[in-house]
Amino acid sequence: MAAKTGTYTLIASNTLSSSAASVTFSSIPGTYTDLILVSNLKGTTGTKDYVVQFNGDTGTNYSWTSLAGDGTSTYSSRVSNGTKGYLEYATYIGTSLNANTITSFMNYANTTTYKSFLSRANNASYGTSAVVGLWRSTSAITSISVFFDQGTNFDTGSTFTLYGILAA
Repeated sequence: MAAKTGTYTLIASNTLSSSAASVTFSSIPGTYTDLILVSNLKGTTGTKDYVVQFNGDTGTNYSWTSLAGDGTSTYSSRVSNGTKGYLEYATYIGTSLNANTITSFMNYANTTTYKSFLSRANNASYGTSAVVGLWRSTSAITSISVFFDQGTNFDTGSTFTLYGILAA
């Protein structure tokens, strides 16, 4: 029987047993074509935006554009030389506002192109957002760190699951 292609393969999963400032997936193998990060999260204080950095890069190498809506209003934003990429913007993840985010990192292991990502977030209590982002580096992504932009922690019970996709 031929091997299945294009399916999700679990790389790593993390369910927080205590609050944490960030979550990092390291030593990501370069054997897949794309990565998918599924996050279900809540913050310990206030409302926050969910962000990412690759391979520990804190330089101004990130660009992103977002669209969001809450059923009444719409929002958009654009950053060209940020120190992190946004995975969610204006869906307000907070202490009682659980959010689900699904992010695709395309062609992450290629060492001749910049890396792009597409993230979709929703919060049933507030709204939805879509973000397209770019990391201006030709390095393969071997580490993904996620955290809240405004310095709060992820709350206990937040989950983060990283999948690889073969032959996407």
